[in-house]
Amino acid sequence: MGLFLHFGVNTFTDREWGLGTESESVFNPTALDARQWARAARAGGFRRMILTAKHHDGFCLWPSAVTTHSVKSSPWRGGTGDVVREFVDAARAEGLEPGLYLSPWDRHEPTYGDSPRYDDFYCAQLTELLTRYGPLVEIWFDGANGEGPNGKKQVYDWIRYHTLIRKYQPGALIFSDAGPDLRWVGNEDGSAGDPNWCAVDPAVVPYPGAEGDAVTRELQHGDPTGSVWRPGEADVSIRPGWFWHPAEDAKVKSPSALLDLYVSSVGRNAGLLLNAPPNRAGLLSDPDVANLKAFGDNRAAWFTHDFAASAFVRHGPGDVVLTLAKPAEVDTIVLREEIERGQMVETFTVETDDGTRWRTAATGTTIGAKRIVRINPVTAGRVRLGMQSSLGRPSLAAVALHRSPA
Repeated sequence: MGLFLHFGVNTFTDREWGLGTESESVFNPTALDARQWARAARAGGFRRMILTAKHHDGFCLWPSAVTTHSVKSSPWRGGTGDVVREFVDAARAEGLEPGLYLSPWDRHEPTYGDSPRYDDFYCAQLTELLTRYGPLVEIWFDGANGEGPNGKKQVYDWIRYHTLIRKYQPGALIFSDAGPDLRWVGNEDGSAGDPNWCAVDPAVVPYPGAEGDAVTRELQHGDPTGSVWRPGEADVSIRPGWFWHPAEDAKVKSPSALLDLYVSSVGRNAGLLLNAPPNRAGLLSDPDVANLKAFGDNRAAWFTHDFAASAFVRHGPGDVVLTLAKPAEVDTIVLREEIERGQMVETFTVETDDGTRWRTAATGTTIGAKRIVRINPVTAGRVRLGMQSSLGRPSLAAVALHRSPA
């Protein structure tokens, strides 16, 4: 799980997409505290954070040498501040891994649409971020490709961008519709497809921003016979918008809604990237912080105790049977494949035995790195998992049994 932070001039203009004409003077957070962001992320159980170093408006949250449209022209910190530096330092101080988003679309930069010149400009900015701030866990791209201030659109040189990342940040994962490492799941609802394969056919989604029914299906579901390994990442905001808006303070997703998102993303073999936008003070607002913590606490209460931890496990040729030390009431089953051997399970069936007979509790499609299966509460002494695959012999890493909090 990662925490996304949309922050910039839009925070101060109450917009989602800036025009690129905003004055740098509007950016002036009065109490920016990136450690507060990181503490909130850690309390929610997140392991990484990603910051919008530059959104479509072109305003840079670091003092870029190739444009004046950045924090160095703002009144914040007297023009000497660097949000990216404070962000990466805060993340590492709290034991989290930092990542960055650098929008290729730039509605401010005059060279946008003059492909060779803008690519030089963009790669200079990308190099600054890749070389100044230490190891990054993820570089996040989207496919937005609108017009620049000259009315032209840019042809992005994705190969050049990726080559720079591999050179300067070889350990960083690259996210976009077309990967190459992580793929978008095709919506901003925080919900992965069912089934959801990690493998994909790269020819179906050849570049970020590609559209069509086949593209949507590939992003949502992957392809069990695909030639590349490109797990999905589901992005969604804790608020209706991606940037902070004062009218949305009462519309923050509840802890129970966040748990549902966890199940529909992580619980369907995908990562979860949850956006929580800082406000004009430069802080996460109280409702966001409170709900992130409650989400972390409730998830821990749900999944910490495993009734199968001391179970006797028998592995058969196509099933796994767990005999519990004593019968327990459960309503959640967590399945994990040995993902380093590949993703094999095409369908599965979960049965429970209350001492009288076996009953089908759930059926499903793919498992992958993690599958969370919710069932009607049942008291079980034994649980049987049957797996079907035409791709190879399934290999499970773990089966866990839980009961959700009341």
